[in-house]
Amino acid sequence: MEKIYKTMRITGAANIAIGIIMIVVGVASGVVAIVAGANLLKKKSELTF
Repeated sequence: MEKIYKTMRITGAANIAIGIIMIVVGVASGVVAIVAGANLLKKKSELTF
């Protein structure tokens, strides 16, 4: 029984760590997208297709 609880604890800790990493990556990519969009809006008059 002890081995099962140890495995469950390690799995839970790993899932929490992965969740935190995913949140950080999501926030960072959102910030990058907002900054890129702001740069495009700022240079809208210079863009030609």
